[in-house]
Amino acid sequence: MAETLLDSTIWQDRIHVGAWTAGGGGTRPVIEPATGAALGSVGIANPADVERAAAQAAEAQRAWASTSPRERAAVLRRAGELWERHAGEVSDWLVREAGSTKAKAGIETEMAAGICFEAAALPTHPSGEVLTSEEPRWSFARRMPAGVVSVIAPFNFPLILSIRSVAPALALGNAVLLKPDPRTAVCGGVALTRVFEEAGLPAGLLQLVPGDAAVGEAVVTAPEVSVVSFTGSTAAGRKVGEAAARGLKRVHLELGGNNALVVLPGADVAAAASAGAFGSYLHQGQICMATGRHLVHESLVDDYVAALAKKARALTPGDYLGPIIDGKQLANIGRIVDESVAAGATVAAGGKAEGPYYLPTVLTGLNADTPAWREEIFGPVAPVRAYRDLDEAAAMVNESEYGLSVGILGDVGTAMRLADRVRSGKVHINEQTVGDEPNVPFGGVGDSGNGSRFGGAAANIEAFTEVQWLTVRSEIARYPF
Repeated sequence: MAETLLDSTIWQDRIHVGAWTAGGGGTRPVIEPATGAALGSVGIANPADVERAAAQAAEAQRAWASTSPRERAAVLRRAGELWERHAGEVSDWLVREAGSTKAKAGIETEMAAGICFEAAALPTHPSGEVLTSEEPRWSFARRMPAGVVSVIAPFNFPLILSIRSVAPALALGNAVLLKPDPRTAVCGGVALTRVFEEAGLPAGLLQLVPGDAAVGEAVVTAPEVSVVSFTGSTAAGRKVGEAAARGLKRVHLELGGNNALVVLPGADVAAAASAGAFGSYLHQGQICMATGRHLVHESLVDDYVAALAKKARALTPGDYLGPIIDGKQLANIGRIVDESVAAGATVAAGGKAEGPYYLPTVLTGLNADTPAWREEIFGPVAPVRAYRDLDEAAAMVNESEYGLSVGILGDVGTAMRLADRVRSGKVHINEQTVGDEPNVPFGGVGDSGNGSRFGGAAANIEAFTEVQWLTVRSEIARYPF
């Protein structure tokens, strides 16, 4: 086992197609968002590299699918142990390359280990069922590996949002083409490739191909690919879905969100504001599950805004506030806030950038058409509106095209009645909107995804296997021809 998992002499300026090799797309610097410093450079693939990777993956997958469940499970367990062993090193890269805080980086490494341990149980999970039949035969529905799975992951949680598809896909007998966001290709690509190398995964089963949109299209349209697992923006997800549909491929889309946190009458305002701050400001709001809309009962809204603004002003760059990933995203956050203010919104805290950081922001005086209320901001901005009653709260939650996560704070009975009326892939009562565990089915509805789920045995088996009908007779059947 290598003592240093991410020794740059192994991966610097290289992709991984069967082995570490130069990419046809050249190289790209690894930039630290907080300082702009170059941390090294990664290899970049081109479509020809994807073509080679897909062919190798398909060849390697056939042998891997016939490998014993015990052997596949052992690789996943070793991978989980490696995430634990190298958590400090990987966390350092998450902080420097992805702009994570130390706390958020720790969440990612802990989840990566947990996801691998959870996936290690998949090879021995029941893989089908016995069916009834009107004929004198045995009839079975059995789960078979899908084949080659393409995983396309974003920058914000680069490790979790890659490993949550890579680990179960491999555990179930598939090969994987991994395309991380080039801005976080070390945390979201190199780290996974190195872990599975050290865990003893046979060559060819995990191919690393960072690249641009042309590479993204290639990993979707490669004829060897059967399933595409995409996490990213809704706009990009639509393009991935269209390309996959042309090839009659299954595609799992986990997309954006504009998630609502509802504060019920009588709720503890201090506790609610703490939850709201966490939901909106964790990882600078660069989370698909981030709290993007705060719905507060009219009896509490003034106190809530004051408490939330106080918490926002107390957050400074450091342990709980990191940099925005790049200048383009920083400018987009500023645009949304500025357009909202021009439309009548009031800044109760923050409202501006300082260097690569955007100050935690609270906005009031919004309506349903205010940009900060309507759009997914992907930044540390908390828009707040009041509501009168449960009917209005339900209507306000559901007015968004997104449907990823909802938090409801306050009386449990009232919260349960509201939970039954909202359209969302996840509802958290007396918690904010951000939450995930290795064994839970994660996903959204509407513009937040196509109903696919990642996590837990049932969802992962559904995502990364195909159903085959198998019948068995004791002798050759007789036919009237």
